[in-house]
Parts: sequence; C-alpha cells; structure tokens
Amino acid sequence: MTPDLHPPRRRPRTLAHELVESLGDRIRDGRLAPGDKFPTEAAFMAEFGVSRTVVRDAISRLQASGLVETRHGVGTFVVGLGDGAAFRIGPDQLATLRDVVAMLELRIGVETEAAGLAAQRRTAQNLLVMRDALDAFTQAVEDGRDAVGADFQFHLEIARATQNPHFANLMATLGSMIIPRARLDPMKPADEERQAYLRRVNAEHSSIVDAIEGQDVEAARAAMRTHLANSKERRRRAAALGEAGR
Repeated sequence: MTPDLHPPRRRPRTLAHELVESLGDRIRDGRLAPGDKFPTEAAFMAEFGVSRTVVRDAISRLQASGLVETRHGVGTFVVGLGDGAAFRIGPDQLATLRDVVAMLELRIGVETEAAGLAAQRRTAQNLLVMRDALDAFTQAVEDGRDAVGADFQFHLEIARATQNPHFANLMATLGSMIIPRARLDPMKPADEERQAYLRRVNAEHSSIVDAIEGQDVEAARAAMRTHLANSKERRRRAAALGEAGR
C-alpha cells in the first residue's frame, strides 16, 4: 500500500489549541509570570509558524480562561492560572448536525440580546471595528478565500459593543468553531454556489450593523435572530442534501 505523502493539513482551530497549550504551559511553569507582558503577535507568528488569526484566537481563549488580560493600547499581560472548570464547548461537541443546531440555538439566545444591547450602547469605535470586520469578510468572499476568521471577528465585535464583558468573554471562550463553516476545509476553493451563500450571509451582516448604527434595538435583535435562524436552516438543508446524495 502506497504511503500517504501528503498528510492532512492541520486546521487553524487545531493550531490555536496547540498554541494555547504551549503558552498555558509557560504560565503554569513560571516562564511567564503574573504581570509579565506577552510578546507581540508577530513574535508568536515567527516562533510557532502560525498566522495572525491563529495567534489572536489563542489569545482570546487564554483571555476567556482568565490566564491573561488585554489592556487597550498597552498589550496583553499574564494574570494567573485561571479557572480550570471554565465553561467550554469542544470540537467533539460539534460533531453532528444536532450538535451544530444546538450551538446555533444557544447563539440565537445570547447574540440576539447582544445585538439589542449593542444598538443601545455602541460607540463610534465599536462601529468602526464592526465595519472593518464586515469589509474583511467581503474581501475574503470576493477573493474566494476562507471568511471564517472575519465572520467570527464580526460577531465578537458585536458582543464587545454591548459594553458588558461577559458577552465578549463567552464568545471568546466558544471561539471560531461556533461558525458552522469552520468545520469545512478552509483551503477548499469556493465554488459559485458557496460564494452566493456567503454573499447572502454578508448581506445579513450588513443589516445587523445598519440597525446597530441606527440604534434601533428591536431591528438589531430581529436582524440577528433572522441571520442565525437562517444559518440553522441552511445547516439542515445542507445535511439533507448530503444524505440524499449518498
């Protein structure tokens, strides 16, 4: 039997998990002590050979675990050992359609209210970073590239715009695997049907931002609920088509 000369490429989620483990080990064994400032993103990228998205995902998870904190305009600092019993949803809990639908139901409950609070409380800076994430998503779609990172960043920025850190911490804890497409191969070229689907997602995102910018609380909630309900329905249809094609 011919050996496989091209082993499967590790996904960003796996790389982020490995980076979290490595940095967590450094904190636990004292190489990074409470109060120490983290190296720059560029330094981690060079040391571990990973992308900026992977580094940011890993730092978000360390933040959610209570191991580090990021001070705006200053940097990221070690806090301590965190809470080992913190809430988690791992990849093994997103293995089936039922798992993904359950996650989307959780997101509908949390993010619908987050959108409403964001509409009430958002700042000009919140709107700026939301629009930046939206632009990054648009560019990725038009280039036929993976848009999962920009998609997650968009939802994370809405959580931050609530001005309630618990929303942002929960989103950071869940990580980019909450985006259903994160389970697909990000290196697979986008075909026309997938691009059309991503453009519809982008239009839904635009509706959410427009409502938040207009400080229309009910419209923001409705736009977010519609977006996530549509995502749940798209997952069900895709699974049904997959079964029918077997």
